[in-house]
This record gives sequence, C-alpha cells and structure tokens, in this order.
Amino acid sequence: MPKLPAEASTSAEAGSEAKAVFSVIGMTCSACAGSVEKAIKRLPGIREAAIDVLNNRAQVHFFPNFVNEETIRETIEDVGFEATLIQDESNERSTQVCRIRINGMTCTTCSSTVESALQTVHGVQKAQVALATEEAEVQYDPKLVSHNQLLEAIEDTGFEAILLSSGEDMSKIDLKVDGIRTENSMRIIEQSLQALPGVQTTEFDSEVNKFSLSYKSDMTGPRTFINVIETTGMSRRFKAKIFPDGGGGKQSHRKEEIKQYYRSFMWSLVFTVPVFLTSMVFMYIPGIKHGLDTKIVNMLTVGEIIRWVLSTPVQFIIGWRFYSGSYKALRRGSANMDVLIALGTNAAYFYSVYSVLRAATSPHFEGTDFFETSSMLISFILLGKYLEVLAKGKTSDAIAKLMDLAPETATLLTLDEEGNVLNEEEIDSRLIQRNDVIKIIPGSKVASDGFVIWGQSHVNESMITGEARPVAKRKGDTVIGGTLNLNGVLHIKATRVGSESALSQIVRLVESAQMAKAPVQKFADRISKFFVPLVIMLSFSTWLAWFLAGKYHGYPESWIPSSMDSFQLALQFGISVMVIACPCALGLATPTAVMVGTGVGASQGVLIKGGQALESAHKVNCIVFDKTGTLTVGKPVVVNTRLLKNWVLKEFYELVAAAEANSEHPLAKAVVEYAKKFREDEENPVWPEARDFVSITGHGVKAIVRNKEVIVGNKSLMLDQNISIPIDAEDMLAEAEELAQTGILVSIDGEVVGILAISDPLKPGAPEVISILKSMKVRSIMVTGDNWGTANSIAKEVGIEPDSVIAEAKPEQKAERVKDLQASRYTVAMVGDGINDSPALVAADVGMAIGAGTDIAIEAADIVLMKSNLEDVITAIDLSRKTFSRIRLNYIWALGYNVLGIPIAAGALFPSTGFRLPPWIAGAAMAASSVSVVCCSLLLKYYKRPKKLDNLDIRGISIE
Repeated sequence: MPKLPAEASTSAEAGSEAKAVFSVIGMTCSACAGSVEKAIKRLPGIREAAIDVLNNRAQVHFFPNFVNEETIRETIEDVGFEATLIQDESNERSTQVCRIRINGMTCTTCSSTVESALQTVHGVQKAQVALATEEAEVQYDPKLVSHNQLLEAIEDTGFEAILLSSGEDMSKIDLKVDGIRTENSMRIIEQSLQALPGVQTTEFDSEVNKFSLSYKSDMTGPRTFINVIETTGMSRRFKAKIFPDGGGGKQSHRKEEIKQYYRSFMWSLVFTVPVFLTSMVFMYIPGIKHGLDTKIVNMLTVGEIIRWVLSTPVQFIIGWRFYSGSYKALRRGSANMDVLIALGTNAAYFYSVYSVLRAATSPHFEGTDFFETSSMLISFILLGKYLEVLAKGKTSDAIAKLMDLAPETATLLTLDEEGNVLNEEEIDSRLIQRNDVIKIIPGSKVASDGFVIWGQSHVNESMITGEARPVAKRKGDTVIGGTLNLNGVLHIKATRVGSESALSQIVRLVESAQMAKAPVQKFADRISKFFVPLVIMLSFSTWLAWFLAGKYHGYPESWIPSSMDSFQLALQFGISVMVIACPCALGLATPTAVMVGTGVGASQGVLIKGGQALESAHKVNCIVFDKTGTLTVGKPVVVNTRLLKNWVLKEFYELVAAAEANSEHPLAKAVVEYAKKFREDEENPVWPEARDFVSITGHGVKAIVRNKEVIVGNKSLMLDQNISIPIDAEDMLAEAEELAQTGILVSIDGEVVGILAISDPLKPGAPEVISILKSMKVRSIMVTGDNWGTANSIAKEVGIEPDSVIAEAKPEQKAERVKDLQASRYTVAMVGDGINDSPALVAADVGMAIGAGTDIAIEAADIVLMKSNLEDVITAIDLSRKTFSRIRLNYIWALGYNVLGIPIAAGALFPSTGFRLPPWIAGAAMAASSVSVVCCSLLLKYYKRPKKLDNLDIRGISIE
C-alpha cells in the first residue's frame, strides 16, 4: 500500500484523510482489478486502493490536499472502465486482513478451489491461497462478513481451516490453566478475565484446559491475566502459564504432518515389503516358489491369498487419506492428485480381487494379480509426500530463524518513584508488557523494542538491520528486540511488545511476501484446471487402444509377457499413465522458489514483498536513484574552512556555533557538530550566549555574541545586510559549487571573515555500484530537488551520464519522470528513502526503499533495503534474477517430466524397445518429481551475492 508524500503526513495527523467508493463497470477478472489498482496508486496522495471485482467497486483512501474524487474517477476511466462515485459512504476503516491455515491441500487444484470459494463470499475483497505455506490471506469487510464465515466457506470445500490472525487491532495469547475441576471454576475464571479492561474475547478449550484471549496490548497484558487467574478463588489452586508451542503454531503443525507421513510410510512398508517379496523375489527361489504356488481352491494359490491379505490394509487403511481427498475434491466438482492415485490403485486392486475370485471358482483360469502394484504405489507416494513435506518445511527456515532471535527469558525490574531498583525477576519474554522496565546484561539479547532509560553499551543490530558495525546506545536511544547487547548493562523501557515489535512486523512482512503469488503462477493455475480430467481421459484412451489392439491382433502376441494376457498389459499401461502424471510439481514450481528467495533476501537485509516484486525486479533495466540520502549519506558535514582574516579557528567556531546553536536547519546543525571538535573534552559543550537572535528563512542567522555582530548565511543574506563580499570569497563560493558543496559566509562586525564549505558526502561504494549496474546492462538515472550545478557534480562523481540527470524536481515530478521512462519501454526501479519519494516509488515497476532500519512499515516500496548500503540494490536485482531462473528451471522440469513421462508410461517405447514402465515405478517417478522441484528451489538457500560486491571496497566516511 502506498506511503504518503512527506507533506501529507501532517495532513494525516490532522485527520484530513478521506475515503471514496466508486462503482466500476466492466471489470471481469483479477487482471482488470490489477490495472485499475495500479493506475489509482500512481496518483499522488493515495493512501490505499482496494478493488472488489465481484461487487464492481473500488474503495480509495486519499488526502484531498493532493488529489480529489474527480481525478480518481477520470483515472479509472482512462484505464477503460466506467466509473461512478458512490455517495454517503462512511469514512471508517472497513477493511481487515485475516490469515487462515488450511490443512489437506495437495495440489494447485485444491488451492484454486479454496481461493474461488473465498472470493464468492460477499464482503471478501481479495483472497490469496498459497499451496506451499498452506495458508490463506483474506482481505474482507468486517461489516459484511466475519472471519467465522470465512472458516465455514473453506470447510465447506472439504478442508480443515484454522484462524491464525483476524486482522483486528488486537494481540492474542493462549494460556494453560491447571486446577480447573468443575465448570463453575471455568466460568469464574472466564468472568474475571472478561472484566479486565482491554480484554476483547475469551475462549476455553476444556480438553487441554486452554484459555485463548484477544486483548489490546496498550491496556493490559499476559502477566495481568496470569495474576488474575492465580488469585481467583479462596484456595489459590489455579496455576497458569503460556500454552506450550504458542498454542500450536505453524512449526508444530509441520512437525506433526511430517510425523504422520513418516508413520504411514513405515506401516505401509510392513505390509508392502512381504507383498513385493512374494511377487517379485520368492518366485525365483524353488522351495518357497513351490509353497506359494500350492493350490487351495481350484486355481487359487497360497501366494495370491497372502498378497490379498497384506495389500488390503495398505489400500483401505493406510491409503484412506487418498479416498478422503478424492471424495472431497469430487464433491466440489473438481479433480486433484488424490483422484488419480485412488483411480490407479483401485484399478490395480479390484482387478486383482476379480482375478483371485475367478481363480477360486474356475478349475482352468490362470490369471495374474497386481496386488504389489497397488500397495507399492501407495508406499512410494507416501514416501514422496514425506520427503516433500520435509523439504517444504525447510523453505520457511528464514521465518523460523527470525522467530528464534527473540530471547526466551527476560529480567523484569521493579523501580521506586525515584528510579531505584527494588526487585529483579526472571520472566518468560512473552510476558513482557508495554512500559515494563527490562534489564539487559552484556552478551544477552534485547528482550523487547524500547528505549534506554539507564546505562550505555554497544548493540549488534546486524540480525535485524544488516548493519555490521555495533551501534552505540545511551540514555534515550531506541533498541530493537532480538538484537545482541555487547559490553554494558542497559535498563530499557518496553514500548512495542508482541505483534507490534519490529521483529514481529518483519516476520509478518516475510510471511505476507511468501503468500503473494507471482504473475507467472497463473500459468500453473490455468493448467491445473484441466490437467487431471485430461490425464484420466489419456489413461482410459491408453487402456482402450492397447486392449483393442490386442483383441484384434494389432500387434504380435510375442509382445505380451508370459505372465499376462492382452487385457492385463493394457491395464498396466493405463494405470501407469494415471499415476505418473503429476500436477503437484507444477503447483510447487513457483511458490517454493518465491518462499526460499524471499527468505534468503530477508536474511541479507533485503525484504522483498512477494512474487510480483520478484518477477518485476528480474526485468529491471533502468534504475532511478534519489540523490539525498540514497546516493549521498543524507547528513551534511563541514568539509572545509577558509579564513580571510587572522582568527584562531577555535575562537572563530565559538562565535559561529553560538549563533547557529539556536537554529533547527540541517546546515546549522552540521556547523555546531563540527565546532564540537574544538571542545573534545566536553560531551555537551555550552556555547557563549547569543543575544538578539534572528533566523532569516532560506538565508541564514544573525545574533550578538560576546558583543560582536555575527551573521552566518548565504551570499544573498550578506548583500541584504549591505556587507560587501571580497573577490576571494566569490571565487571560493564558485569553487565549492563545482565540488557539489554548499558555501556559507561568516561575517563578524560587518566584515566577511570566513567561508565554510558544507557537503553531503557520497555513500561509500556509490561509484562502484553504478559501474557494476552498467556492466549488468542496467541504466542509472539520478533525480533530485537540488540545483543543476550540485546535481551534475554528484552525477559526475558517481559515474552517471549528464543526460541521465534530472534536477530541481518536486516529488510529483519525480513520478512523472518515472512514467516517461516507462513509456520509453524501460522496466523502471526507483530507489529512494520512502518519504518524499513515495509517489515515484509507487509509479515505478519496482519501488525500493533504502535504509529503512526498523521502519518496516514502508508500504510504498515493493522491496525494502534494511541497510543503507547501495550494494543491496544489486543484491536485490541479482537475487530476483536467480530466483526467476530457478522458477523457469522448475517449470521446464515439471512440464518436461509430464510431457516425456506420460508417453513413456503409455507404452510409446514398447513396440521398438520392449521397454514398459510398471505402475509402481511410474508412481515412484511421480513422487520423485515433486520432491525434485522442492529440492531445486531449496538450492537457492545457498545463494551468494555477486562476487563483484565482495571485491567492492566499502570505505568508512572520515571528514577532517
């Protein structure tokens, strides 16, 4: 969602945000909605735009100072749709986003079915279902639909749905309570909790004695709940603690799923191995073969009975999950992988049953059973699913590592009114509440976001911001939860806890990125709609073609193996076609690569907001850089001092700093900071008194210091004060501008005595980064609001061509320049600081916000670069290119596997080579294809940034 122009932030605080709802006629699909949304978001002053295709509505949050309803309406019509403003809509926030875990999905047909079911619910504006994460993210209007109705809609499609977050402005926690013996006890505790201010909802699960609470973290917290529970009742028999595993999170669910598949596979082996031995091995051992061939009734043998008995539990008990999945799929009018497996194994099993019964009732029938086909098929598919789930678990390692950054315990301090420590207590870090005072000892992790109220230390923040150097912390400085305290003791006051913390927001951003589908995923979604029905038709056609060819002697009888007849040969070919086809590999090709790619990016300080950003970034061939704070450090410093009269430099800066100390201008602060160098023995020096201080906006300041009139400012200020400027000073000013520096004149008692040159230095490695981008065939353009002289000097310094410089540009003009480049068929990335660059960030194909630090709420950008290093721009583009090449490789493998595998399974090679693919090998190949796609994506975990960056000399900036 776009961030606002800097000027809009004050408007937002003043409450001047407005909302408009438009009726948009002519939208037919998500592509239409996407084009409307993109067009609206490119306008300046747009805060949010949500498009509802089903109800033909567009809801826009905007700031009237920058854009009006008529402009928005015209923009929609420019895209090609009829738009009408709907009057009398309330300005209240009416959109929430909830996340739901969905158990039981096996392929893209399942995820597409759930997505379609959610999108048909009235009030749902947008629904995304990710097969790889097994989660849904739903944007909905809480006035029209509740999250319980969304859960019901999913469960109606045949899948289990579990609410992860409702999107409401609340925190949640699960508590385990021991000592509840009666229903009355439960009611007393529930009433006590509901009476607390800030508690929204309470739910009790009697099976595990679990209380689930939703609450507002600024009003109450988990320690209060535990205290209320344990003090309820006369006997104080109730004991409460945080529910283990956070109440059953994603990781515990994944572990349980892995265990289930492992158990199922091991049990299937218990039965399948003997079936395999009796049909494939023992028949070649004379003594055992004789025993197995012993007739019981007519032509029914001992071996057939053993195989029937052993394969039945595999087919109907261990393989029940495939029947269940098939029933649910067919009930909702679709077909998935479970349908193929159930049909294939049933064909083999029930033909074998027919063969056995026929042998038992006929004295002459000599048939062959395929019991080993059905049981081995199920075993291999279970093995494949086990390996697939195991591999899919590893794709979300990045999130698990981020979650592990939070310490398990924290030291809570109790202070008196004067700030003295009365008590220390070690508590679970999840029990920290807002405004708690926490003690952080050297070598331990910071337990919560907050600010330092006592002590000083250095903190390693590389795990959050990617900044390699330890950051000094003292009283008043902010700290981030999950970072590492190095060498001093700190007392911090917690400000953001639980889901509000920077760490939680980063995790949410990465999770949301892994939910967002890349446009290329639509290719797999389209194929999945007709894939399974097509495979069933091909399978039946294969069986029919071979059966008819055999019946009417279309091929030599010598082709038929000695243990089969033409019907059985045809049946084997048909089953092989059915079980070798794999829709799962296609469905996993994109999301698994996106999951690993975004996770790897997060670990390197590059937060990529989903598949759309990844897909656009890999096409980028033009990058627009903002100057201040992007190519430059964004912090002016004094780089040169030239005196025209005989003054001691220290005394000169005493007077200048005294005059500038009262100014808030960044240049004034740079002068005062530089003057502190001459007072090295003092941490916060006190400057001489400045009387009659006057700040002349845009020009400078003047004041009386030590009975001397001190004027500090630009050339125009001196002329206004009738102070003559010597020729030497004029030359020095011109020289400073050529060097991209700002020249400041200092007058004392009506005479110019010195010139200060102030510069915003280039970021370390900026010229090298521009050079590397040039070698990657990416054009670099600089845009700035500064004058042309400074802009051209900076551009020359970094290596940007003069014709690629845009100066004196306002924020909205930057966005226009981006659109002009797009019109010239460039795929444009905009790199800015995310404040006054937000219109351009939204307008660009890929917006990159640089140096975000803990400000991870930069919503205008598609990619957030946590560090201030320009080299991460290259990392982001290179990672997106590597990820997309992996997606292409996955598709080539998944499609190639099916295109080659199905004809081979159908017997295409049999006439010329005599090679045929037994169904159980076809099933093993199908299982292996999904695993191989996931493993191919997992190789991205070993991504290394370009070697050119390793050789890059990132220098520290030292200003003398």
